Amino acid sequence: MSTIMIFGQTGAARPILQKAKTLLLLCLLPFLLTGCHGKKEQAEFRVPERFDSSRPYEITFWAKNDTNKTQTDIYKQAISDFEDLYPNITVNLRLYTDYGDIYNDVITNISTGTTPNVCITYPDHIATYLTGDHVVVPLDELFDDETYGLGGNGLLFESPKESQIVPQFLEECRIGDHYYALPFMRSTEACYVNQTYVEALGYELPEVLTWDFVWEVSEAAVRKNEDGTFALNHQEVLIPFIYKSTDNMMIQMLRQKNAGYSTSTGQIELFNDTTRQLLYEISRHAGTGAFSTFKISGYPANFLNAGQCIFAVDSTAGATWMGSDAPLVDIAEENVVDFETKVMMVPQFDPSNPKMISQGPSLCIFNKEDPQEVLASWLFAQYLLSSPVQIAYSGTEGYVPVTLTAQNSPQYQDYLSRSGEDNDTHYKVKIDAAKLLLKHPEDTFVTPVFNGSASLRNAAGELIEDVTKSVRRRKTVDQAYLEKLFQDTAALYHLDDSSALSGQKTDLGPLPSGAKALLGGLAGVWAILLLYVILSHFHRRRPG
Repeated sequence: MSTIMIFGQTGAARPILQKAKTLLLLCLLPFLLTGCHGKKEQAEFRVPERFDSSRPYEITFWAKNDTNKTQTDIYKQAISDFEDLYPNITVNLRLYTDYGDIYNDVITNISTGTTPNVCITYPDHIATYLTGDHVVVPLDELFDDETYGLGGNGLLFESPKESQIVPQFLEECRIGDHYYALPFMRSTEACYVNQTYVEALGYELPEVLTWDFVWEVSEAAVRKNEDGTFALNHQEVLIPFIYKSTDNMMIQMLRQKNAGYSTSTGQIELFNDTTRQLLYEISRHAGTGAFSTFKISGYPANFLNAGQCIFAVDSTAGATWMGSDAPLVDIAEENVVDFETKVMMVPQFDPSNPKMISQGPSLCIFNKEDPQEVLASWLFAQYLLSSPVQIAYSGTEGYVPVTLTAQNSPQYQDYLSRSGEDNDTHYKVKIDAAKLLLKHPEDTFVTPVFNGSASLRNAAGELIEDVTKSVRRRKTVDQAYLEKLFQDTAALYHLDDSSALSGQKTDLGPLPSGAKALLGGLAGVWAILLLYVILSHFHRRRPG
């Protein structure tokens, strides 16, 4: 819209040849943005002395929700309650089904200067947004502001102080020397175990799962009957161990081994001897059919609920999909098998020193020309950390509130105490998953966040995916194979480009395909307009 206005003003005030030059520049602008769409300059945000409540503000809020209507209702209720407190602020909700789509649209909108005001995203993605100048607002000054900061005296609602946010959850929101996000919800990974099958194989579950135990039980489960069905479930399909996020699988295994993954500044440590040994082990079990992944075989919950899996690793946020009585299922009811579900920590190498990843959606605030608009956005983002919102949202899945205030509230403790009362709000597996994280915050860790950290995470998972696929194709996983895999993975994810991982300001890289199509279309329109202006100019100069 602003581009069209510029054209109109130019056409009214300047000679036609100058108009042509201006249009030519505008034609080139999309392509300049394609190559360097993170360089749009904005003024650095400063907290206003007071919030101007006499003015109306309209802010946009981008959030993720798959199919959980309850979550949608909570978002809408939170917005309504917030607007009652601040009637001059209107919040427009836009829902996405995937965090990747939010990321792609944010990148596109950075290039066009039309970012949302508040969005739920991952810190890895925020690190990429930061390659633009003052695109995302650093929150340190807002945290500490006496009037509008965390627990500020000028707020119209009860906001948590910084000390009341679980430090392990807040730490993920730090990028470099600043906080660029607020944690909204947090989860960890859990292993959902078919305890009935484990005991049928003659094993007893330990207090803490170990990798050796999981591998041993999984290998014992692949024995078949003479008719080709599996002896354990008498079905034609059984994948004893399925891991949803192989990114997290590799990252956690390395952390448990005290092996390198990356430094806080982005120095790559992934391609090491420990990684090699882990991939050898994974390849052996993938070769027997004892192990597979979500990307290769499908959603772990579907196999677990159909009696075709023993150990299904997924986020605690996915607990509502796990178990015979799960409130959410993706398979036909007649295919669901009855079994006892046990929620356990992910497998460990050292049960006495467990390590599990903490992750979850975070709230970031985008910079705007008007500091008052940014402050309005901050008020809303902060409201999402209030106890009523935190308690309500955490009850929808296996998330836990990010504030100690909400966690320790009578309402939340009552929710936890009613585990198993029903298979909906108080679904036992879901509450057990939340309790797992609540009991082990000190055993969780977060991965370093820097420009390129999302690519490194993807690369870590791709190593497992490639090895698993290769052994299924009868390829030999040896030293030569792994050396080539390391080289190919580093090249695929640009991990050999030190500038992309140094934390320095760089271009955001190629635009998403949708953005390219949009900008390409705009370029075509401007090219046609330019041609029309030039032809009209020369037509008027021809003798009549």
